[in-house]
Amino acid sequence: MKLHTICPGKALKNKHKKSRLALHMLNQRKANMNVTVNRMSVIAVVLGLPVVFLSGLLQGGPWRVLVVVATALAVAVGIAVAKLLLRHAWFTRRLSCFSTPRTHSWLIGHLGQMRDTEEGLLEVDSLIRTYGHSCCWFLGPFYHMVRVFHPDYTRPLLTASAAITVKDELFYGILRPWLGQSLLLSNGEEWSRRRRLLMPAFHFDILKGYVAVFNTSANTMHSKWMRLLSAGQGDLEMFQHVSLMTLDSLLKCAFSYNSCCQDTSSEYVSAIVELGVLIMERRQRILHHWDWLYWRTAQGKRFQRAADVVHSFTRGVVEQRRTLIHQQRVTESQDATTGDASQKQKRKDFIDIILAQDEEGHGLTDEEVQAETDTFMFAGHDTTASAICWALYNLACHTHFQERCRQEVMELMGDRAEPEIKWTDLSSLPFTTMCIKESLRLHSPVLAVTRQYTQDMDLPGDRTVPQGTICLVSIYGTHHNPTVWSDPLEFDPLRFDPANSRGRSPYAFIPFSSGPRNCIGQRFAMAELQVLVALTLLRFRLSPGVNPDATPDPCATSAPQGIRRLPQVVLRAEGGMWLQLEPLAPPDREGPSA
Repeated sequence: MKLHTICPGKALKNKHKKSRLALHMLNQRKANMNVTVNRMSVIAVVLGLPVVFLSGLLQGGPWRVLVVVATALAVAVGIAVAKLLLRHAWFTRRLSCFSTPRTHSWLIGHLGQMRDTEEGLLEVDSLIRTYGHSCCWFLGPFYHMVRVFHPDYTRPLLTASAAITVKDELFYGILRPWLGQSLLLSNGEEWSRRRRLLMPAFHFDILKGYVAVFNTSANTMHSKWMRLLSAGQGDLEMFQHVSLMTLDSLLKCAFSYNSCCQDTSSEYVSAIVELGVLIMERRQRILHHWDWLYWRTAQGKRFQRAADVVHSFTRGVVEQRRTLIHQQRVTESQDATTGDASQKQKRKDFIDIILAQDEEGHGLTDEEVQAETDTFMFAGHDTTASAICWALYNLACHTHFQERCRQEVMELMGDRAEPEIKWTDLSSLPFTTMCIKESLRLHSPVLAVTRQYTQDMDLPGDRTVPQGTICLVSIYGTHHNPTVWSDPLEFDPLRFDPANSRGRSPYAFIPFSSGPRNCIGQRFAMAELQVLVALTLLRFRLSPGVNPDATPDPCATSAPQGIRRLPQVVLRAEGGMWLQLEPLAPPDREGPSA
């Protein structure tokens, strides 16, 4: 057997190697412990700094605390101001391609230069004459706006895809507590969904049935006028009467609701007027755009009370309609069971359509129904009332056009036993329609619409509107632009004669806006305008009246009789619009019975 021997030198070498390895591991543990201790020390120091800092502040007394807090606030405000000034400088540079009217100062900008008065509208006329198509407008360093008032400039803004078009919060945001997230105020896919759901409510087949309602509501108003004239009241304020008439029509057409509001004062109409005044006041006060502050002011509390009145009224209308729809369905189900099919098919109205789609599971929620109802109630009666009043006023001031319209209506009526305008008659009133359109041009109920865009927008003349800029499309300015309309302050219905309209831009006349976000109810409004104007001229001769509580201003040049226009949410007349009415036939013959 062979024996293996171990060399003493090699064993000693292995022993030294193991010792070095153990020493290295020991040193590594010490290093790791030192790192851990150092980290814990740093954490302790960091956590202890606030304690030490606060202890130092408290030892220095309350004044040192106040100084530090004030310094921190000053730094925060300074950073915010710096960001605001940089943003203002960036927008100013990007918008330098647009002419800018003189401002009071860089800080105030054009704040306060455009009042909601007759003088404010005259200032718009001055801007149009000076700049022709557009100008830049700064509301302090906060908001940057481009005003456009020429068809070539309004076209790319109004025809932009709804996917990149946003309703700005500066103007439309203050409507939201009243109108909710409705079609008027929604954006993007939400807007597209609502538009698709509501479009069937304005189909021609639906509108045809509304014409009979317009006749009935007009007859009720005319009967009331006859009674007032018989009592010796010669001058009547149009907005008061016409607003109730359009509300009556709307409630019957959209909700099958008989309110009898023309015979009694309406708290709802009064609340609508007050909301319009408060909205215009709030729009002019930048600090009131801050909700937290506004709702604590006297104006904010008035707004909430008026909005509560409006919401309560529309909520009651919707609930009553829901109950009636349920009862009708029960009756229809019973008739189907018994085989009784003799009941006549009921005309569907606005609320039927939006409620039916809601119940099918792919329509509007209760909150959305409320918002759309509030919006349609306001837009469907207040804007139309404004348009009717101004049409009657313009015809009262131009008797030769008034007489020509009257002859056209009388020829249409012929020997009918009852003077009633039918759906098929509307296309047989060409000159009356021309007068209505000219009134909509001269006195548009809605003076402007505002938009923002999620991308830069190119305008003529190599001008670019940066993303996020507020674009104000001035309907009033476009309709009063002398480069588009000759003698724009004159009432001339012949502008809309087909022979005179050739070659005119379709964006020169935009009383209902245009493009994807145009007014969904414009056919409804035009039909009501035609019926009401035609029947009024058939029964009354109109002339400018006198406001018993005010003296006409001879300096107001907007109309022949010196009436002062009042731009609110819709265009009104300062002190009301007073007309003198003369009956053309005894009530028991051609006119409505009293």
